[in-house]
Amino acid sequence: MEHIKITDLTDEQISFQLILHSGNARSCIIQSLRAYKEGNKEEADALIAKAERDLSAAHDIHFQMIQKESGGEAADFSLLLMHSEDHLMSTLTMKELVKELLDLFQTKNL
Repeated sequence: MEHIKITDLTDEQISFQLILHSGNARSCIIQSLRAYKEGNKEEADALIAKAERDLSAAHDIHFQMIQKESGGEAADFSLLLMHSEDHLMSTLTMKELVKELLDLFQTKNL
């Protein structure tokens, strides 16, 4: 996945990039659980890997935001930024939970 420089984006575009990548990841995570339920373990694993690539892109953007703020350039707070942060954090939580569930299902041969 291509590296996105937040210096090239507006505040709104940064938020939408977080939403885009975490939303793509969330979709892959749900699809992964459904694929596993249908008996396709390989597809489930591939979808989790795809979700992790999108989350890595979102994390990189988020990290740039933190670096920018720690350098003295405060981020403008907005409802859109708050929504994008919430979206990212809930997707990260969902990914960890689904990975644990898939591991449990495989261990128990379910």
